[in-house]
Amino acid sequence: MVTESVLNATRVESPDRWWRQAAVYQVYPRSFADGNGDGVGDFLGLISRIDYLRDLGIDAVWLSPFYPSELADGGYDVADYRDVDPRIGTLADFDALVARLHDVDIKVIVDIVPNHSSDQHAWFQEALRSVPGSAARDRYIFRDGRGPDGSEPPSDWTSIFGGPAWTACRMGSGICTCSLASSPTGTGRIPRCDRTF
Repeated sequence: MVTESVLNATRVESPDRWWRQAAVYQVYPRSFADGNGDGVGDFLGLISRIDYLRDLGIDAVWLSPFYPSELADGGYDVADYRDVDPRIGTLADFDALVARLHDVDIKVIVDIVPNHSSDQHAWFQEALRSVPGSAARDRYIFRDGRGPDGSEPPSDWTSIFGGPAWTACRMGSGICTCSLASSPTGTGRIPRCDRTF
């Protein structure tokens, strides 16, 4: 098979740098394969297609977000980084998927989306209830509004989807929402980040 010979010829044997020459297949779980017949892709569907992925000769599967989400941003508006959206499966299904991929020597890369969350995430809800300068608010980019009454956006930044990158919130400040108003932008300063992600 031509594909297999090309992939084998370009692979680097150093296990700590496998990703430099890897063939990585991105999977958007919600549309890849429906395993339970409800019209939405899920982990059971993905598990049923592992032989196909193996036959492609890939080294890794990159899983797009599969977390609970309102889907305002295609799943990138994560409501809980430690769970699976029930429309896609369960944590047990995820464990089975990873085990089965590893059984056929396919690595798993998970898109964790640490730069923003859903406005429904417990961290953001805690940040809204907290005072400026608190650790909870420090997870997100809050800024005071401009103008005499603070009603103008803190800057002229625009969202990648158009319009202002700021959404007004309680306490007279704005939250940076560089993508969608429902996806507040994080600062990257997340206490205990190692354990969280």
